Amino acid sequence: MAQYEQTQELPAGDGPVLSAVPGIDRVIGRMRALRFARPPEGGAEDGVAVFHRVYLTVTETVRRQTARGAFPDRPAAAALDMRFAERYLSAVDAAAAGERTPDCWHPLFQYRHHPGVRPLQFALSGINAHIGHDLPLAVVDTCRTLGCAPPDLEEEFDRVGDLLLMLEERIREDLTPGPDLLELADPLTHLFGSWSLERAREAAWSTALVLWRLREVPLLAEEFRRRLDAGAGLVGRFLLTPCR
Repeated sequence: MAQYEQTQELPAGDGPVLSAVPGIDRVIGRMRALRFARPPEGGAEDGVAVFHRVYLTVTETVRRQTARGAFPDRPAAAALDMRFAERYLSAVDAAAAGERTPDCWHPLFQYRHHPGVRPLQFALSGINAHIGHDLPLAVVDTCRTLGCAPPDLEEEFDRVGDLLLMLEERIREDLTPGPDLLELADPLTHLFGSWSLERAREAAWSTALVLWRLREVPLLAEEFRRRLDAGAGLVGRFLLTPCR
């Protein structure tokens, strides 16, 4: 296992004192520092900012659970969460530099200001990209960093997934339009039911196992990753189908 920095005690602001989780703390600090332009009055909200708020909430929740000892292998959980977040932040950097993002992220950045796309669609498209493409790659990255294999991270993977599932319901409640809007927008209701975080998480784990097996065949592994990226991008584009 890789060596990690010594932890220190940080005030949580509310509740008990939490011990620092250096890698996750750095990621959260950077995410909090990102600023997105406010839409003009009456304009469409930035879809990337919508996803960013959701993901920051998830990452802060994982950090609290990690600091309080919810994960049996805290360094492994922190490493996985950090590698996971770094892939999203790399996409943000690419977009800011005017470079093309990975295919899985391209729809969200391309349609981020589309007036016909609702906030929940932006959130689901980002979660699809992050779970469907970034998560299995983050598992492999973490295994290489720690000198372990995916089965050694399975419990941490499952616990993070359980937290995501708990947050998914709240996310849908916060971002779903009211009943009157849903009644007027049947396609939106269809889209809400067309994607499952639980199924995406299961597929991500299976994909990580395949990628790990392919690590000794780099050309085949890269081709598999490219196809994975393209597939996630296609699903993400469908999730952003304008509904108004």
